[in-house]
Amino acid sequence: MTTRPRCVLVIDDDPSIREVAELSLSAVGGYETHSAGDGTEGVALARRVRPDAILLDVMMPTLDGPTVLARLRAVDVLRDVPVVFLTAKVGAQDIAGLAGLGAAAVITKPFDPLELAHRLAAALGWDT
Repeated sequence: MTTRPRCVLVIDDDPSIREVAELSLSAVGGYETHSAGDGTEGVALARRVRPDAILLDVMMPTLDGPTVLARLRAVDVLRDVPVVFLTAKVGAQDIAGLAGLGAAAVITKPFDPLELAHRLAAALGWDT
């Protein structure tokens, strides 16, 4: 019996971050990946693919990460999907504030592409 790989949605306005994250998560972690370039597209895509986790950029134009998280939590089928924020803000107070919004974890940018899948798995308690 084969099981489907875990599905991770990356929502980030920076195309290079999306590309590196998707490559890292698929090649290193073996995850199925999808990506969106903004929050509106990300929420719509999440509704379609129903990911097992979402990596969400904090600072994006139009809809920022916290606003996207609130919108995800308002959708019944997405309410319990763990969201991990990606952020360039590295202050302890900034990270604590983001975690207080209901994120499962915070991963800082820049991240090591070879470690991203492992960091995500560790943050979510997934087997690696």
